[in-house]
Parts: sequence; C-alpha cells; structure tokens
Amino acid sequence: MKYIFLLFTSFLFAQQTQYVDFKSVSGQLSINPKDKLISGAVDFQFEVLQNTDTISLDAKNMEFSNVKVNENEIMFVNTNKELKLVFPFSKGQNHLTFNYTAKPKQALYFVDMGNDEVQIWTQGQGRYTSNWFPSFDDVNEKLIFNLGISYDKDYQVVSNGVLKAKTANGNLDHWQFEMEKPMSSYLLMLAIGKFDKKEFKSKSRIPLEYYYEPKDTDRFEPTYRYSKCIFDFLEKEIGVKYPWKINRQIPVRDFLYAGMENTTSTLFATRYVVDSTGFCDRNYTNVDAHELAHHWFGDLITAESSTHHWLQEGFATYFALLAEKDIYGEDYFYSKLYDTAQQIKFASRTDTIPVLNAKASSLTFYEKGAWALFVLHESIGDKAFKKAIKSYLNKYAYQTVNTQNFFDEIKKVSDFDLEKFQKTWLESTVFDTPTANALLSKNKAIQKRLEIDKLKKTPFAEKKDSLKSTLESDVYQSVKEAVVDQLENEKYEDKKALLLLALQTNNIRVRQNLAGSLTKIPEDFRANYETLLDDKSYQTQEIALYWLWRNFPDHRTEYLDKSKSWIGFNDYNLRTLWLSLALSTPNYTNKKDDLINELIAFSSSKYEATTRQNALEKLIAFKIINDQVLSNLVGATTHHMWQFSKFGRDTIRLLLKNPEMRASFNRILPNLTPDEQFQLNRLLKE
Repeated sequence: MKYIFLLFTSFLFAQQTQYVDFKSVSGQLSINPKDKLISGAVDFQFEVLQNTDTISLDAKNMEFSNVKVNENEIMFVNTNKELKLVFPFSKGQNHLTFNYTAKPKQALYFVDMGNDEVQIWTQGQGRYTSNWFPSFDDVNEKLIFNLGISYDKDYQVVSNGVLKAKTANGNLDHWQFEMEKPMSSYLLMLAIGKFDKKEFKSKSRIPLEYYYEPKDTDRFEPTYRYSKCIFDFLEKEIGVKYPWKINRQIPVRDFLYAGMENTTSTLFATRYVVDSTGFCDRNYTNVDAHELAHHWFGDLITAESSTHHWLQEGFATYFALLAEKDIYGEDYFYSKLYDTAQQIKFASRTDTIPVLNAKASSLTFYEKGAWALFVLHESIGDKAFKKAIKSYLNKYAYQTVNTQNFFDEIKKVSDFDLEKFQKTWLESTVFDTPTANALLSKNKAIQKRLEIDKLKKTPFAEKKDSLKSTLESDVYQSVKEAVVDQLENEKYEDKKALLLLALQTNNIRVRQNLAGSLTKIPEDFRANYETLLDDKSYQTQEIALYWLWRNFPDHRTEYLDKSKSWIGFNDYNLRTLWLSLALSTPNYTNKKDDLINELIAFSSSKYEATTRQNALEKLIAFKIINDQVLSNLVGATTHHMWQFSKFGRDTIRLLLKNPEMRASFNRILPNLTPDEQFQLNRLLKE
C-alpha cells in the first residue's frame, strides 16, 4: 500500500489533464428503481500525453469489477471517492473498460409518484455527476459522452445528444444516445418518466422537443409559449449557430433548482408548468432563456474555475434578459435591470465578496455579472459587442475560459478601458449607481420611476398629485407598482382615492401589489377589494381570499362558497388555502373529517415538496395536528430538497417546545422508516 501511495504523489502537484486527455466514454446502464441502484459497463478512450503510473476517475461510493486497460486486467484502488488505475501508462492511445454499481446518495433522484410509478432524474452541477457515473469533477476535462439506458418500456428515457436507436428487449427498451462534441462531466444527464412530447424545428432546422406529463396536456401551450421564439432569437442575437444537434426541455418533479442546462436537454421544475392564468404569475420564459443561453455560455465554453463563474451565470442572465426584451419590450427590460440594481445595492451593504471571487453570492454572479455585461454592451456599442462575443465563442469552442480570454476579444474591437471596468464591476462590491442611473435613464419609464422613488420621504400631501397623475397615465406597470408601495403606510382616508385608481388600472401586477399591501381592509373598501377575487391570477386570488376571510368574519361563508372549486397552480395553492379556511370557519361544513383528510393527503409523499409544505404550513398554523400530520412532517426531514427538509426540521424544533407535542412525536417514532427515525431521534435529543 505504501508503494501505491508513492505512485499517487505525482498527481498532487499537477492537474491530471496535463498527463492524460480523455476523449470519449460510452456507458451502457441499467437502473433499479426499487433499490435505487444504477449499474453499467463503461468504456473510455483516452490519450496519455506524458508517461505516468496512475490515472484517476472521480467515483463516489461505487463498486468496480473487470477493470481492464487495452483488454488487460490491471491493478486498481477504490478510495470510495476515486477509482485509481495503477499501471505504467506510456504516451499514446488507450482503452479503459470496467463494470460498476452505485447507490447514489445524491445527484441521481428517484421521485415516488404513487401507484408504483416513479420519475428519475439527475443533477450534476458542481461536482456531483461522479455520484452516479464515473467521470471527472474537474470541468477542464471535456469528453464526448454516449449513454445507453435500459428501462421499463412504459417509460420515456432521455439523455444527452441524439437518440440513435431504441430497441425492445422483453419488458425493457434500450435507448442509445450519442454526442458528437465534448463537454464537462457536470452536464451529463438522464431523465426517466411517463412523458409525452411535441416536436418542432427552429429556423435553423435544429429539432426542438418539449416534454410534459400527460395530465398537463392543457398546460403545454402556456408553458412553452415562447420557447421556439427564444431559441430563434438567441441564435440570431449571439451570432453563433446553436452548437449541439438537438434541444430538449423536460419538467421534472421536486427538482432542486429552477432549471439546469444539461447539454442538449434542459431539466426544469414543474412549478413552471402553468395554464394561461398561472402564466401571469410565474412562467417558464426567463428560466427557459437562461438555461438555453447556457448552451453557449457554460456548455460550449466553460469557466475554467469558480472564480470566473460570472462568464456562465452573468452571460446566461444577461442574454435571457435580452430574449425577454424581444418578447415583452424595452420597458420590461429596463425595469428588470432597475429592480436588480436595487437588490445589488441593498446587498452590497453587507456583501463583501465581488464578482471575480469563487465565493461570490448567486446575486453577484448572476445579476451583477449581467449588469457588468449591460454596461460593457452599452459602452462599446452593439456592433462591437456582438463581434467580440462571436469571436470569443468561436475561438474557445468546446474549451474552458477565463475572464482575460473574454477581455482579449473585447480589446480587438474597442479601446474601452477594461482595467477600470474590471475594478469597478468585477473587483468592487460597491454598485456604480451614477453609471447605472445614466444608462437606465435612456428609458422614459425609468425616468418616471426615479422621480417617484425620490418622493419616498416627501409628506403625502405634497406628493399626492404626482402619485395620482402617475396612476392615471399610461406609464409602465412597474412605476405604478412603486406608487402603490408608497401608499402602504399612509392613512386610509388620505389614500383611498389613489387605491381606487390603482384598482381601476386593471393591471394584474398593480392590483396584486395592492392586494398584498392592504391587509387591513376598511368596510367601505370591501366591495372594491372583493373584485380582486375575480382577477386572472392565482397569486392575487390567494392573497385576496385570505385577507377578506381575516377581515370580514360575517362574510366568510360567501367567500368560501365562491372559491370552493378553486385549485390554483399545480401545487394546489388555492385548494389547500380553501381547505384550511373552511376547517377554521365554525359551522361552515358538516364534512369536516373529509376536508381534514384531504388537506392531510396534500401533505403526504404522494405530492411534490411545494404542495406538501404548503399543506403542512396550513395544518400547523390552523392547529389541525394529528399523528398522520406529524408523521408527514417527519417525512419532510428526509427529502432530497434541502429547503423542504430544513422546513421539516425547523418546524419540529418549534413543536417540541410543547410537552404534549414531544409526547406525540415519541409515540409515532416506532412506526416511522429507519431514515425518519434517525432524523426524529436527532431532533428529540437536541
């Protein structure tokens, strides 16, 4: 063992990519959903650049067999983090094969959908792919991936690249996917589920496949309303042809993020699967554009280290905003930039980490990175900016990059002071407000917004007329929302006329802002506020129903009767609210047990985490707590979504302060799964 340790030391001082270049890998995989296992036969092609005695692959908690190089069995060491191949490798082409099995703790997720149905998907960004497929945590090692997956014939299977073959084998289908160009390992993916899909072609004839669950057929059009437009726009705006052979979009349940730009096949959260009413509140447009932009900025060229992460997230955020500008117009574009400027300025009071730092926040990498690009774009002009972007992408295609590589291309088209730019936008945490305001003020809506914001500390009597004229004008909605914000702490008698004007704008966003800011509703405004219940917005309806129910006990029955068939988003936001309100209204129903059972069911593992948390919050807030509710709450603590598991733990901690609740948790302990028992025991001992 000492001998082997000495062999490894040469790698402590140099990246493996200097010694070895992995070219391609083929994996033939089988997945066992019952035991949450993945296994496969793997075949790597690689070139040794300098003689070496050890080569490593990242592979977490895997078992290996039949490890061979050039058909010869070799010595290997499995550290449970890496597969280390011990062999006197000499310069030239080589061929590595092995079999492996893994039960991943992360990165490969099995979502139980009830009735023995499952959805399986991966999330590799960061250094996670090596949990389910032997690969490379180092983004600088790019190779061509070709996966074949065998699975139940009743399911759709998706991986990176073009589907080359689908063959039946009894109850299984084998799906063979093929890539032509290399990519970093974190972009490797697979998704399995009972999906339908619709197929389109971009203007440049790239196949576009948009997936959906059969139950969401009616939501297809609003969900993917602008997807093809976004694709065509980005290809034209970026000026470099989409670098892959196909583009797919697949919504998956309980996804960890909004979306993920796996090469050729974006996964996104089902919360963005919406109908036309839901589209007003939350839609896939921005996420779609952001993940698609990553197919150039991230997938085609990849930041060589986290220090340069803005080259991915800042670029994807900025180009997504340009795509939204094409759809929604300039006022939308400038308003979004204005809003993010306010967020960055506020955060900079405590955030001391700049863009060019591996530890920068998401707000810094994404939004400040996008702001930096906006400033650069405006400063050097559209023609020069596009020329530099095109040259940058073509020069470094399928490679890794750093900020200097990008700046080198800017220097070729402009004598702009990049040194000053870097210090101001990438190395300082102070937000350059004068420059930002000068650029934003090119837009008339922002000019008006800046005027309104200056009135924040002005006495109401002095600014009332200005606020009134703004609400009566045809200025962009975000300016009117800013007016409503300024009304929140004013006396009702003073602001009533302006509140009525805000409602009369008939703008969904302005009315929603009013709904949330007026939580104490005077009787003489009740009828006006009730009109919000009819807005084509599930979010507005949720806010309005709750505050009307709270403010007017004598009218609760009519509000509940009006809303009893409401469902809301696909997380059942309106239905779960209705159930909790109906159960909390004395003498409203004689079917209380049925309603309790329905609300508790929403908190069970049959539903997605957002629905479960929604239901659990309401059950606990309205003190509808029994053993099943507590069991479902403990179930939350074992979920793969950290936000939901944290909610479960934090809520249990609060409940445990009550001795009766502590006794109840102890009572249900024996009936929980081993994982649930472990989590609850830990909380009981705190």
